[in-house]
Amino acid sequence: MKHLLTVADLDRGAATELLDEAERFEQALLGREVKKLPTLRGRTVMTVFYENSTRTRVSFEVAGKWMSADVINVSASSSSVSKGESLRDTALTLHAAGADALIVRHPASGAAHQIARWMEQWAREENRVAPSIINAGDGTHQHPTQALLDALTLRQRLGDIEGKRIVLVGDILHSRVARSNVSLLNTLGAEVVLVAPRTLLPIGVEAWPCRVSTSLDAELPGADAVMMLRVQAERMNGGFFPSAREYSINYGLSERRLGLLDDDAVVLHPGPMLRGMEIASAVADSPKSAVLQQVSNGVHMRMAVLFRLLVGQEETV
Repeated sequence: MKHLLTVADLDRGAATELLDEAERFEQALLGREVKKLPTLRGRTVMTVFYENSTRTRVSFEVAGKWMSADVINVSASSSSVSKGESLRDTALTLHAAGADALIVRHPASGAAHQIARWMEQWAREENRVAPSIINAGDGTHQHPTQALLDALTLRQRLGDIEGKRIVLVGDILHSRVARSNVSLLNTLGAEVVLVAPRTLLPIGVEAWPCRVSTSLDAELPGADAVMMLRVQAERMNGGFFPSAREYSINYGLSERRLGLLDDDAVVLHPGPMLRGMEIASAVADSPKSAVLQQVSNGVHMRMAVLFRLLVGQEETV
């Protein structure tokens, strides 16, 4: 692996190896008073975020620092981007400054892929080694490390993913998390069900490797896991549903709906959560909730990705 741009780049074996790698990092750090491994000493990792983020950005930063990499955060609002610098020039500048890996979040779908193409072209022309590009979310397209950490959480809570029924609920239309999870969970052998109002289902969703429903109450009984998705108001132009109250009534995970799940079912949310609308506070804080476990797994999963891209497959933790 040179880049991680989409979960479509991962077959079942590669995805499973990354999940196993993340768990090895978790075990390697267990009980350490100082959480430091020498794995990426001398490597420079740069995060380039054109959109706001807490969980993804922090977990990549922590992952890099726990592996002894030099981590540099670049914010679009405080960089030359605010002066009109192009995406290409920003990426080339950071590579020329010494980046071994660029972790990119951008509102335009395909941005990470385009940066990877520019880097490879530049590296060929200059006879240099291109940095690894990691897609930390591009528009409504992909968020591969989120899907991987979700799969890791599901495997830890359910024992296995193959044959399990996973229900994704909410704003499917604007969700890169949904697209990535549908693809990866299908690759890992799960049955995936999407639940949303018709206005929040993308055109062509019938061709995705999943089943589609508009009734949440009908899909919760027998589900092994339910993943609530954030309603992305910042990507919405116009009314996709009448009101937040009506959305909550029809598609929010309430305490009553939590009771429809089996005792060993698990609840996930990629965050940030809109409590009271997407998910009730009592549900988010219940024993079935794996939300904070997702955050912890995000660090270990991103350690595994950085390790695989920058060190390679010939070494183990």
